[in-house]
Amino acid sequence: MTTPPKGVQEAAQRAVRWIEDGKAGKGFTDTGRDRAHQLAKGDDVPEADLKKMHAYFERHAGDADAEGWSQGEDGFPSPGRVAWDAWGGDEGRRWAAKEVGD
Repeated sequence: MTTPPKGVQEAAQRAVRWIEDGKAGKGFTDTGRDRAHQLAKGDDVPEADLKKMHAYFERHAGDADAEGWSQGEDGFPSPGRVAWDAWGGDEGRRWAAKEVGD
């Protein structure tokens, strides 16, 4: 079990706000919602969850190419960006990779 770094918590907190504002889209999963709340609260994350996070980021790395990913673009935040931050954002990607030894 490991505590998420502050940047991971902040990304997840941002995602929680976006989810509450209805920006997550229809395909957003309960798993993503649960992960956002787990990370936003700073709850300890078991190794199995870190492996899931790492796998998520590997599968969704290309989502950053979609419109609405970056502030100032039409449609910001896109559902993909909301999901990315729900899993800890860029810092979450680095943290999960480091923790699982990739």
